[in-house]
Amino acid sequence: MTVPAREPPLVTRLVDRHGATRLDKAGFDAFASAPGEAALFFTEDPVRFREVLDVAVIVPELAAAASRAFRIGVLPPPLANAKASTYGVRRWPALVFLRGGEWLGNVEGLRDWGEYLATVNALLEGEPRPLPARVIPVAAAGASTCA
Repeated sequence: MTVPAREPPLVTRLVDRHGATRLDKAGFDAFASAPGEAALFFTEDPVRFREVLDVAVIVPELAAAASRAFRIGVLPPPLANAKASTYGVRRWPALVFLRGGEWLGNVEGLRDWGEYLATVNALLEGEPRPLPARVIPVAAAGASTCA
């Protein structure tokens, strides 16, 4: 898969240096349903959501420190927005954790390290849960929805 136009360099580095998989619509289902644990990194425009760059740096550190290994899949904004309601994502950036395609839970927004690691470990050690009720993401305050 080619690098999406205007992908932030830190997201590209996550793929190139840390082995994350850049996902597209065609490869999403195979990645998500593969055996083992996975974290889906829901990205967005870092001008609108500056924390995207922070999470791009934090995710490989979480992977190194977590109680269980997990694969990292990077969803560019169009795919992230298309999949958000499926996984109950309400805030960007988000990490959605799966095991063999089954939903474990989400970590949304930026957290301090201790909270991140504790939450991620709890999700990775927990049992899969039913998918959350579908949500309709709300535009950020001040964002224009008119064309």
